[in-house]
Amino acid sequence: MRARRASPWPTTPRRATACTGFSCLETEPDIIDARGLKCPLPVLRMEKRLSQLAGGQRLVVLATDPMAKIDIPLFCRQNGHDCQVSQAGEELRFDIVAAQS
Repeated sequence: MRARRASPWPTTPRRATACTGFSCLETEPDIIDARGLKCPLPVLRMEKRLSQLAGGQRLVVLATDPMAKIDIPLFCRQNGHDCQVSQAGEELRFDIVAAQS
């Protein structure tokens, strides 16, 4: 039995995906942990990540800033993204689906 050589390239874990013939969609959403950050940082981080996602991909934003409850859904509505908000204690959770291009 031959010993397996180490790869010269760094390896990173691959995200779980589901393939449907022509395209692959991630099965786990990206998570942005913006807990402890104040306005406008949660929205700016979400905006940057959403610009990198394909339409239909999911993103979860966790935040504690009370203004995020207003700012994040407003940003999503203005840009065509679907946004669902839930709250557990002080923590806000935003489940976002990126708009189709």
